[in-house]
Amino acid sequence: MIKRYLTLTAFCLATASVLIGAENPTVGGAPMYPDKNIVENASNSKDHTTLVAAVKAAGLVDTLSGKGPFTVFAPTNEAFEKLPSGTVDTLLKPENKKKLVGILTYHVVAGKLTSADLAKKIKNGGGKAHLKTVNGESLTAKMDGDDIVLTDAKGGMAKVTIADVMQSNGVIHVIDSVLMP
Repeated sequence: MIKRYLTLTAFCLATASVLIGAENPTVGGAPMYPDKNIVENASNSKDHTTLVAAVKAAGLVDTLSGKGPFTVFAPTNEAFEKLPSGTVDTLLKPENKKKLVGILTYHVVAGKLTSADLAKKIKNGGGKAHLKTVNGESLTAKMDGDDIVLTDAKGGMAKVTIADVMQSNGVIHVIDSVLMP
């Protein structure tokens, strides 16, 4: 009886681990935990070191660690590398903090929008959804097949490459380009 109970318990724990892994993907080689906040999880992703450095330089750590909820479109290091040479270094300088804050807050929408929520907004908007960002400007979301694609104010586009990374204070969607207000 005890052996059967232990086997059942082990099976339940293994199943729970698989389900938790299925709900929240690994990002940048690190597991993302739904009980950690946006900054805590992003700090563990090797694919988001540039974003984390920018969040720190902009003084947004406390904000993005706060209650939220937030939807964050998180550019990878490769996304930042697509910017013209020297752009990131220039933005990280203290004298450019206001511009950096504007760019980073352009990647944040108040509230928790899953990919299903975004797809519904896109469908209800006749193929497009306008998302008001925390910096006050809008992003346009649309579907490209099964992919969610965001278009920024300058016509730049970013594709959601990993969706629905749940956080204690919102959700992260990993994107392949930096959005510009």
